[in-house]
Amino acid sequence: MSRFATFSIALSLLAAPSVASAQSAPSSSAAVSSQREIVYRTPEAGPLHLDLHRPNTAKGKRTPVLVVIHGGAWARGERPKGWTGYSRFVDAGFAVVSMQYRLSGQARAPAAVEDVRCVMGWIARSAEREGLDPKRIVLMGTSAGAHLALMAATIDASEGLDPTECGPAPRAAAVIDFYGPTDLRPQSLGAWNSSSIGKWVGEGEAGAAMAARMSPITRIKPGQPPVFIVHGDADPVVPVAASIALKAALERAKVPTELHVVPGGVHGKFEPLVQDRLLADAVTFLKRHRVIE
Repeated sequence: MSRFATFSIALSLLAAPSVASAQSAPSSSAAVSSQREIVYRTPEAGPLHLDLHRPNTAKGKRTPVLVVIHGGAWARGERPKGWTGYSRFVDAGFAVVSMQYRLSGQARAPAAVEDVRCVMGWIARSAEREGLDPKRIVLMGTSAGAHLALMAATIDASEGLDPTECGPAPRAAAVIDFYGPTDLRPQSLGAWNSSSIGKWVGEGEAGAAMAARMSPITRIKPGQPPVFIVHGDADPVVPVAASIALKAALERAKVPTELHVVPGGVHGKFEPLVQDRLLADAVTFLKRHRVIE
């Protein structure tokens, strides 16, 4: 059995909590205005919502945007209801968009990727009204949400994954990847026995083809946005090897990247102080690469 077989088994059993819900974080000193339950798209499965949290100190300015994408093996989970878990980013001037996407029981791949791209399009369309900067969109996800962030940042508009009603998606400025799976191909997973992956990409030859299409590791090329990666070396769900391979691919393509390996870290359960340090490091990474000042 390959080193990825454990991932294929465990992913069907566990859903990763979001960064915000998994750990407490210090409260922000900034006052924030929140708009909740904004409908950004209405596919056949029903309306999809997002929440927008914008620091009041940003009035009159175009703010960078952190798009938060929850985990849950593409099948479970929901968007975080608040913004305080992302106070490091709010204090750095970010607006926070927490998004809902279609789960595998509602629509198979690539539906969830389309939804993330649609939110990026919504930000571009709403930029003037809401004071958002579509040139500084940072996609942040945990587990399956990190996979979706990587996918949305690495696809090309020519692939036809930008829904017409959403408009073109702007380029992501950076990705923050917390222990995301990077390779869904059966030959990389070893035993093809993850019900969660199969339910999302489909079964048989068509499913294998979709798995290859939905594998960020196959899509890395020069000129893509910087990627900040976090992974625990004791993760029983997504092996740290997935992030090590991603970092190597990014380095070969000369895409700016950092990998922070958490000793003893498991899936979505880092100690609060460690979690806060990682978020602070992510903000520093964004400053280093001039996403923010």
